[in-house]
Amino acid sequence: MEAGDKIGSSAHPTSLHPPVRGDASSGTLGRHLARRLVEIGVKDVFSVPGDFNLNLLDHLIAEPELNLVGCCNELNAGYAADGYARAKGVGACVVTFTVGGLSVLNAIAGAYSENLPVICIVGGPNSNDYGTNRILHHTIGLPDFSQELRCFQTITCAQAVVNNLDDAHELLDTAISTALKESKPVYISIGCNLPGIPHPTFARDPVPFFLAPKVSNQLGLEAAVEATANFLNKAVKPVLVGGPKLRVANAKDAFVELADACGYPIAVMPSGKGLVPEHHSHFIGTYWGAVSTSFCGEIVESADAYVFVGPIFNDYSSVGYSLLIKKEKAIIVQPNRVTIGNGPSFGWVFMADFLSALAKKLKKNTTAVENYRRIFVPPGMPLKHGNDEPLRVNVLFKHIQPLRVNVLFKHIQDMLSKDSAVIAETGDSWFNCQKLHLPENCGYEFQMQYGSIGWSVGATLGYAQAAKDKRVIACIGDGSFQVTAQDISTMIRCGQKSIIFLINNGGYTIEVEIHDGPYNVIKNWNYTAFVDAIHNGEGKCWTAKVRTEDELIDAIAAATGEKKDSLCFIEVFAHKDDTSKELLEWGSRVSSANSRPPNPQ
Repeated sequence: MEAGDKIGSSAHPTSLHPPVRGDASSGTLGRHLARRLVEIGVKDVFSVPGDFNLNLLDHLIAEPELNLVGCCNELNAGYAADGYARAKGVGACVVTFTVGGLSVLNAIAGAYSENLPVICIVGGPNSNDYGTNRILHHTIGLPDFSQELRCFQTITCAQAVVNNLDDAHELLDTAISTALKESKPVYISIGCNLPGIPHPTFARDPVPFFLAPKVSNQLGLEAAVEATANFLNKAVKPVLVGGPKLRVANAKDAFVELADACGYPIAVMPSGKGLVPEHHSHFIGTYWGAVSTSFCGEIVESADAYVFVGPIFNDYSSVGYSLLIKKEKAIIVQPNRVTIGNGPSFGWVFMADFLSALAKKLKKNTTAVENYRRIFVPPGMPLKHGNDEPLRVNVLFKHIQPLRVNVLFKHIQDMLSKDSAVIAETGDSWFNCQKLHLPENCGYEFQMQYGSIGWSVGATLGYAQAAKDKRVIACIGDGSFQVTAQDISTMIRCGQKSIIFLINNGGYTIEVEIHDGPYNVIKNWNYTAFVDAIHNGEGKCWTAKVRTEDELIDAIAAATGEKKDSLCFIEVFAHKDDTSKELLEWGSRVSSANSRPPNPQ
């Protein structure tokens, strides 16, 4: 978005809600908020009604360019706003006071961890109740209305409590612009009696935002580029690794520019998958320490210089703190800072500016790419169940050993194109989906930093609502699905055409590989019957159960053929111990990190 650009277009309100209409002097808070959301690119708002937000919802419905999507619960509404923000750049949800606000907290915390601008709007108490000793419903029974606000303060970058129309305009605009500038969620509480009252500060059509562009410190930028170029041009086999903060820095194009210019091999951190072009001729896979793509980890860790662009190093991405990376060999490029080895560090240098400038200063060096090609061996094809293989009975499902998970993902790979997007749920889908090779412009999303199971159901709803040009393929484990299953209902009601692979292996597989126990086994559901019951003959929805490769082939053919205009839910039965080798390795290392004894005091 360029400074001074108008973020949206103006439109006249619908005549179905006369109370919202009026001349410029009688604009309302509700009208202003609706127009602001449209201006910044929000066309769908995910909501759960409650008595404190009903008046506000009337005004959002009255905006012809805004679509209200009712969700089954607040957690999923927040997850949907998260998924929507991944596709559109910004998302929004509306819930009611405290019971709704505290329910959506977990989703907003996840959006904060992933640097997503989500506008979380809460219908608050009547403005007359502030400062009184009254006890309200939906609260914990104390005359203190700040509990919800205090909870949101730690997981949002700005908060606005609107209980006075005189400063409402400033509070709303400041919160929304802060979300866009910081790329983090914000919290807005609006008194339930305020949305429809005319006030002169609300013009009929809000003045477009003017968000001043961030400009690097020119001297700092030049110094950072010179120092980095000197460092890298002396290296024998440098590599380039993209991380998740490429998104927040809006630096994906600059990253490609640098990759084209330098000739280094390109790897991606697991949480950055989808942000780095995998069709690039120098792409070598996912760098994830001991569970990296074959030959990728060896090339990165044997390099004498590595540039990490927008990384997040945590216990998950570092595989229990086991990466063989040395700080003195690393250049760390964050959204607004560059650090070279053990120093120096240059602040107020923005990632996109830095990568573009650096591309012009580096000598081309393809040594590490040539080394990779020298040692690379193509992966073998997954085996089918052989006639000479002993048959084993899965006690949970009372039938012969089911379809192998690696065979499932071989077929998912063949489904991918520029017109698709993959949503990977927390669990073994992380590891299996990491191995998918993404075609150019194929979307990919997962929530690695926060890792909240159940995120993918709401995120699939939100992403599909935003990216109508793509067919979403969601890979969800049975344990995760049970957390948030209800909003399959909302997908059907919205006419979405996603394909959901429900991997039924009888439990929390990722937890099993970290630390097993009876708590990791869940009650098995008849998942297709559950979705059929939700469908209830309204809208387009198709389900299938899959136990063999032939059944999988038939199900995929139907989902991409005659049922391509339906929401397709394919339940895949898998053995409870059929996990990726990467999860086995990763789980043991994370378990080791989790179980470290206390340091001596």
